[in-house]
Amino acid sequence: MRSARRDDTFTAWCNSHLRKAGTQIENIEEDFRDGLKLMLLLEVISGERLAKPERGKMRVHKISNVNKALNFIASKGVKLVSIGAEEIVDGNAKMTLGMIWTIILRFAIQDISVEETSAKEGLLLWCQRKTAPYKNVNIQNFHISWKDGLGFCALIHRHRPELIDYGKLRKDDPMTNLNTAFDVAEKYLDIPKMLDAEDIVGTARPDEKAIMTYVSSFYHAFSGAQKAETAANRICKVLAVNQENEQLMEDYEKLASDLLEWIRRTIPWLENRVPESTMQAMQQKLEDFRDYRRQHKPPKVQEKCQLEINFNTLQTKLRLSNRPAFMPSEGKMVSDISNAWGALEGAEKGYEEWLLNEIRRLERLDHLAEKFRQKAAIHEAWTEGKEAMLTQKDYETASLSEIKALLKKHEAFESDLAAHQDRVEQIAAIAQELNELEYYDSPSVNARCQKICDQWDALGALTQKRSEALQRTEKLLETIDQLYLEFAKRAAPFNNWMEGAMEDLQDTFIVHTIEEIQGLSTAHEQFKATLPEADKERQAILGIHNEIAKIVQTYHVNMAGTNPYTTINPTEINAKWDKVRQLVPQRDQALIEEHARQQNNERLRRQFANQANVIGPWIQTKMEEIGRISIEMHGTLEDQLTHLRQYEKSIVNYKPKIDQLEGDHQQIQEALIFDNKHTNYTMEHIRVGWEQLLTTIARTINEIENQILTRDAKGISQEQLNEFRASFNHFDRDHSGTLGAEEFKACLISLGFDIGNDAQGEAEFARIMSIVDPNRLGVVTFQAFIDFMSRETADTDTADQVMASFKVLAGDKNYILAEELRRELPPDQAEYCISRMAPYTGPDAVPGALDYMSFSTALYGESDL
Repeated sequence: MRSARRDDTFTAWCNSHLRKAGTQIENIEEDFRDGLKLMLLLEVISGERLAKPERGKMRVHKISNVNKALNFIASKGVKLVSIGAEEIVDGNAKMTLGMIWTIILRFAIQDISVEETSAKEGLLLWCQRKTAPYKNVNIQNFHISWKDGLGFCALIHRHRPELIDYGKLRKDDPMTNLNTAFDVAEKYLDIPKMLDAEDIVGTARPDEKAIMTYVSSFYHAFSGAQKAETAANRICKVLAVNQENEQLMEDYEKLASDLLEWIRRTIPWLENRVPESTMQAMQQKLEDFRDYRRQHKPPKVQEKCQLEINFNTLQTKLRLSNRPAFMPSEGKMVSDISNAWGALEGAEKGYEEWLLNEIRRLERLDHLAEKFRQKAAIHEAWTEGKEAMLTQKDYETASLSEIKALLKKHEAFESDLAAHQDRVEQIAAIAQELNELEYYDSPSVNARCQKICDQWDALGALTQKRSEALQRTEKLLETIDQLYLEFAKRAAPFNNWMEGAMEDLQDTFIVHTIEEIQGLSTAHEQFKATLPEADKERQAILGIHNEIAKIVQTYHVNMAGTNPYTTINPTEINAKWDKVRQLVPQRDQALIEEHARQQNNERLRRQFANQANVIGPWIQTKMEEIGRISIEMHGTLEDQLTHLRQYEKSIVNYKPKIDQLEGDHQQIQEALIFDNKHTNYTMEHIRVGWEQLLTTIARTINEIENQILTRDAKGISQEQLNEFRASFNHFDRDHSGTLGAEEFKACLISLGFDIGNDAQGEAEFARIMSIVDPNRLGVVTFQAFIDFMSRETADTDTADQVMASFKVLAGDKNYILAEELRRELPPDQAEYCISRMAPYTGPDAVPGALDYMSFSTALYGESDL
């Protein structure tokens, strides 16, 4: 009975393979006697071609065919004991079944291995693990453990739960359990019925070899699911990395767009050179610019630094996952942002210079306008009544003495008029300068200047006309008082001198240095030294007037009114002289106060210089120390990172000194101090140095973090990193942190790379340079060097590996269907693949076929995704 049942099982097993070749057997002893179907069976299950069979009907031909089959089995390492070709040809059932069992063991069971166990033990262990979660199932062997049928049902349910409702099965109904498992396996799993339920239930110990043969079919049917799971996991890992990188790319694009948009909005504001008309408005512009430097720009400096850090981290992750380098959208490269930032700083520098120049210009304009008003007011006061005087015709009824007096008076007026010519020219020159400097109130200045010039021309014409009239009547007049004339001639210049002195003493002044105020003080002292001589002149003029009075009194001259030759009188001279004496000490006090202000400005200069001369070298020293830390090797990368972060903390703690210097600088600007001979450092130098220091320490920390990320991802030891760093530093002669092409080549040779001087060696070196220097800058950074060395010493996922994984999911097809992706992958990653895979267009394409090959190469930059 057992042999018969085994015969049926072996027959079914053989037919499950022979039907792939389009044939079947009915009787295992008879159908294998000529050796033809036996050879065909071996070709199907091994996938190899056997020797050409003999087609003759003679016994010798059959024995030859069987021997070819037995020799093939022996070539696979199987020992055939007591099995000869003659017994098979003669239809010996025992020998034939033994041979078939040997084939089953070799080709269906022997390759089964779980945790390095033998074939039988491995198959048993596989069954135990798959059925462990199921109640009432305890697989300990390949005979009685399978009698109740629950073991077969558990194997099917574990892999295809939709085929069997395991909860409805009962241990006390083995016939139903067995037939359910056999029917489902045949219908859905393509496993033929090799066993009979009644034979298994009715036998105390079912045939072990038959059970093993049948169970091995389940192993082979479900082994593909394990491969699909592994392939799915690999694809999920690759897709997760790709999705993360795409998110980082989107974040970079958004941050870059926002920063560029801010720069685009800010530059036109900085390039606006429309001046304000008043000092207050320009000072408000300066205050707005200070707010921009203190509040608006620093966060953008941080954003720019963070953008560079994010870009470097993304590129590192892409290199570590064997992906192509990230190429931002047009106009959003790091270099584009740097160029835009440079344009911003250029506009910023020009804007600050323009503001200061405009403030100086407005200051100069205010001074000129005040000077214009003073001179114009003095001139207008002088010209008041002059037209009426020149137009009167008093000479027509005057006596001879009066006529001569009028003539002399007119000559004195002409002298006075000539003396005022210089002031009129000064007024016109100041008005012209105000026009050239675009003074906001130029129309009123021009109108006032034009009025003065027109009046001056009219005075000249009237003076000429009166002079001619007096000269016509001069012959009628013979007497003249020489003393009045003498008084008038000397009093007019002296009066003009006093008016000029009063004007100078009340003139406003603008100085920026102690030397300038000292120069004004010296000039003022020189002026005071001339006062004694001027007082003598005043005394002499007053003496003339006294002499006139004495003559009038002595000779009883009939003198009606005042001096006919001039309007100047001793009272006016004395009043103006007293005014000059009064203005001198006021001028002294103004110069003393300005000298004190310049001393305070000098203190502010020294205060700023003392701090700037310390902070400037400190920033330079920190920059050099950071450069040495990034080049030298002291401890592990974590130690270097800790050291750098301590440096970063100490640098951030130094910020209050920068803020204090900003406060001193603000005081200097508020005091309108424009130069400082005590230091070569400006606040702009300190700001730029401080921003570069913060950017350098952040970039250096990011480089160390990327090296740690590279080391951990690639499995590079600390000793290897130290060796790479030592080699890099050895050939970095100028400590620039980069290697030239020849330095890099020498470094590779020192690390054992075989790069000869022949054409092949030059080609290999050119290939390596294209990897480490894709932008063809002619230099190799340490990060690019580490990335290259890590790729040379570590293994990563490749497009071929991903392609092979998709091929497993597709069941060895050249395409894959959407339902296969949804069945094997998580929903989000399955949809990700479906949305990006191109339709498959090969000759074996079916509706809905997707091209997973081009998708796999696109993941690694070998084609377009």
